[in-house]
Amino acid sequence: MIDEPVLFCLHFLGGSAREWRPLAERLGPAARCVAIDLPGFGDAADHPGGDVAAMADHVAARIEAEGPSGPWLIAGNSMGAKVALALARRHEDGDPALAGLAGLVLMAGSPPAPEPMAEERRRAMIAWIDADPETRRREAEAFVSANVGAPLSPEDHARTVEDVLRANPEAWKAWLTGGANEDWRDRIGLLRVPALVVSGAQDGDLGPEAQAALTLPHLARHRHVVAVGAAHLLPLERPDEMATLIRAFLAAPPEEAEAPLLPPAFAALMGSERVNTRLRTTLRERMREPDGPFCLSVEARATLTACLDRVLPQPGPGRIDLARRIDARLASGTGDGWRFVTLPPDAEAYERALRTVDAAARDAHGHPFAALDASEQDALLARAASGDLPECPDGLAPDLMTCWFEEVRGEAVRTFLAHPAGLAAIGFTGIGAGGDEAEALPGYRLTGLNEREPWEQPVLETVGDAR
Repeated sequence: MIDEPVLFCLHFLGGSAREWRPLAERLGPAARCVAIDLPGFGDAADHPGGDVAAMADHVAARIEAEGPSGPWLIAGNSMGAKVALALARRHEDGDPALAGLAGLVLMAGSPPAPEPMAEERRRAMIAWIDADPETRRREAEAFVSANVGAPLSPEDHARTVEDVLRANPEAWKAWLTGGANEDWRDRIGLLRVPALVVSGAQDGDLGPEAQAALTLPHLARHRHVVAVGAAHLLPLERPDEMATLIRAFLAAPPEEAEAPLLPPAFAALMGSERVNTRLRTTLRERMREPDGPFCLSVEARATLTACLDRVLPQPGPGRIDLARRIDARLASGTGDGWRFVTLPPDAEAYERALRTVDAAARDAHGHPFAALDASEQDALLARAASGDLPECPDGLAPDLMTCWFEEVRGEAVRTFLAHPAGLAAIGFTGIGAGGDEAEALPGYRLTGLNEREPWEQPVLETVGDAR
């Protein structure tokens, strides 16, 4: 639980600190909201704006001046979310001015990657901000209306339009030509601060698919909620719903993906005298989650995770994080000592192959592979297996994709069965073939369906027949 936090709030492009008034009223004592005008907007409209780093500096100075004595969070809507992510990275890198950050609330957030905005629309938005007053007002009205799923109240609509009109044109253009296009993926990396991500189902550019593909892979501890019927200006459109979500987030921040637990019977077997000490030590070591180093890019890891979910589905909570384990293996340079001679070294092959899969997904469906539904993912992986995926820059050729996909399927199974939870899932009792006092391991001789070796019976009495 995060008690009595301060919530620093960062607005959307063209917005101001006033965007957060409805939400602040509804949060009440659950959090004290401190809304900040970003450079070039609201009461800071005399500033010409700047890049993401400059905006982060501006917010960091305000947070330091505020001097929160307890935990604090950053909430960002659209443009403000990208600034929030930059500040979270600085916090995790040890910036003393940002000590105490306890969470992120990202609403329709601009992702670490360049925003997926149509170039024609970007040019149109740049053009009208410098137009005559009548055109600017008409376009500002249209801009606000286009970014909500349903009309705002007359008061909220009028106030939001006025905020857009008082924005500094240079700051407006600086975001559209600069900040929105900045690529922070490598700098952001993987953040461990808890995050609540909310997307509007009717948000055209930064909706659920974009958040799943471009933002969530950077967050180790996140909760993603889709606001049905809402679009881009979530603090204004759904203040009651956002307040409820934030209160729930404060009460129970998300943890990292739950590590798999062993069934009690299998855990008892592993700790019994039927298992020799050296094997038990190895199995327990395999239960540790690798903590790096890793080598895949954040996007490649997200694509690999989605691929492995189709290659070897693991229903229910507490799944083995196969992608994390494979990534650590790639970074270590170890392996089984064999690969297709036509493939480049493993780490390079994985990065290029996953780039190829993702490019094919974008080409066929307009979304990254991780954002597709299961049937679309299966179809693309079938094409990879048959050598039918199109080539992409810095990817793998179609025939090499066939080799790589054979490799990844084998590695998925090997990695799964190397973990005690994987052995427990298939009901494997062979670890109990003999303890430290056994003169020789009896091994398996019976190969018929459901045939059991004589030595297995004591093991089955402990574990139960899982087959």
